[in-house]
Amino acid sequence: MVDHSYADLELARLYDALNDWGPDDDFYLDQVMSARAVLDVGCGTGRLLRGARAAGHTGRLTGVDPAAAMLVQARRAAPDVEWVLGDLESARWQGEFDLAVMTGHAFQELLGDEAVRRLLAGVRSALAPGGRFVFETRNPAARAWEAWTPDRVHEIADPYGAEVRVWHEVAGPVVGDRVTFTETFSSERWDRDRVSRSVLRFLDADALDAFLAEAGFEVTARYGDWRRGPYAPAASREIVTVARRA
Repeated sequence: MVDHSYADLELARLYDALNDWGPDDDFYLDQVMSARAVLDVGCGTGRLLRGARAAGHTGRLTGVDPAAAMLVQARRAAPDVEWVLGDLESARWQGEFDLAVMTGHAFQELLGDEAVRRLLAGVRSALAPGGRFVFETRNPAARAWEAWTPDRVHEIADPYGAEVRVWHEVAGPVVGDRVTFTETFSSERWDRDRVSRSVLRFLDADALDAFLAEAGFEVTARYGDWRRGPYAPAASREIVTVARRA
């Protein structure tokens, strides 16, 4: 058993197959198409911005991600989008974007308070006055991790046509607002399974709002699902936040 992540080029090639285009992508695509200059923070393989360009977006589209293997996929598929290897601290954009998005629950990978503050400071700097930051986190009240069990297997085909089996499993007890889990990839083409170990932070809406206000953002909309349904603290699976640079 070897520790892997999507920094692995072979696993990066599987990312889009594992994550079919869905209602969340439609939601974010609407946001992107309404903005002139867009920054996708943690863009991964760049699927959202690729979709926007294919849908006719003619403005500036920029994706930033620290995983080179993911950006290899992005650049191959859409060379007319600006792809940046790194993070907001290294890029240091100043007031250049009308919209910043952070999709795929990537915000939950920020485990410490200072990491959240740095991210929000970087987003605020990159946005023009009045610019929007749109992102989502899983509602901790929905306890999504309870469904991350080895019996729920996702089967896909790799680029060579071989079957790859993927499953998640919580590793140990939940500690405060943090959940540790593994993602296992198994294929007969490989000599051993590939395992990625991750930790996610589950912040509730009140905690998110406190961080956003401290960073100079005003929450202008909040949804509990991708159809823009109202957020219900005890029932919604998602916390979808639209915040404006104040």
